[in-house]
Amino acid sequence: MSHSERRKPTPEELLRRVEAEESQQRRGRLKVFLGYASGVGKSFRMLDEGRRRKMRGQDVVVAAVQPVSSGPAAELLEAFEVVPAGAGLPGVALDLPAIRQRRPAICLIDGLAYRNPPGSLNERRWQDVENLLASGISVITTVNLQYIREKQPIVEAIRGKAVADSVPESFLLQADEIEVVDAPPESCDESGSLSGQLSALREIALVLAAEVVDAQLINYLKRHGIEQSYGTQERILVCITPRSNADLMIGSGRRQADRFHGDLFVAYVEQPDLSPADRATLDRNLATARQASAHLAILHGEDLVAAILRLAAQEGITQIFVGHSQRTGFWDRIRANPVERLILDSTGLDIRIFPQQPVP
Repeated sequence: MSHSERRKPTPEELLRRVEAEESQQRRGRLKVFLGYASGVGKSFRMLDEGRRRKMRGQDVVVAAVQPVSSGPAAELLEAFEVVPAGAGLPGVALDLPAIRQRRPAICLIDGLAYRNPPGSLNERRWQDVENLLASGISVITTVNLQYIREKQPIVEAIRGKAVADSVPESFLLQADEIEVVDAPPESCDESGSLSGQLSALREIALVLAAEVVDAQLINYLKRHGIEQSYGTQERILVCITPRSNADLMIGSGRRQADRFHGDLFVAYVEQPDLSPADRATLDRNLATARQASAHLAILHGEDLVAAILRLAAQEGITQIFVGHSQRTGFWDRIRANPVERLILDSTGLDIRIFPQQPVP
């Protein structure tokens, strides 16, 4: 049997394809602006996207937006028709009947995780959006990473505080477009957050956005009757020491491995002369690795770089995470340090460098 004969779709596959395409035509499109911290400018980006689409001749209205009294967002808001909130309900609730009657091509809806007041048709705003999409109305919306239900445990651990409202990740995976709203740390409203915390949140948001793109690809393949099997694509090796920022490195490696359906390895150098404090730190780092379900490896030998590269070759590693070198002596300034050697001697590997814990 030829390859073309094997790939010929059956009548059932053709029917599913036609039904999926018709469903896509009836359903509105969803674009999400995802923020990893408060104050990154999601509302402005949503309004600016609506402005550009309106300039192209599309019918765009605003159904919900965070209160703005001045500034660029307020100026943008003046250019839009605003559908008033639902009558007779306390708080700010979407007026779904009015939006359906108005039937715009695109509806701008801020605050996807908003909890509707009692008496509303739906408990949550994301359910309102789902209703509008099913009615054929496209929606551009915003949400913060802290409200994504499945990401809340790790985000709460990083931020040190919890939120009550949530949006299921499965809803985000239906998005036709997703865009992470990036901003320098000083522009965020997350008071007390360290740059490392914001960097970790940003990475989670980027991985989530990549998962949405994966879901789009899978849906496309299903709609067109294309079979695709995924194997292990990434094998990540995290090299830790007592000075490593193990929580950041291992957490990042775990998310990256999960993102690409890959494997996570954590390696360390056996050192018999560690101080009690360094041994305790290394034990905690290894416990973090076990909690992340990583494969553990012990490296031996005087040449650490060679040992890392041997392990990478044995296990088919594609990415190596290491801490930056802390050598500061004269000879270390004129000769390659271990991290530089690793970069120079590696072939076909991505090397990612993380900040180390400061030496006391």
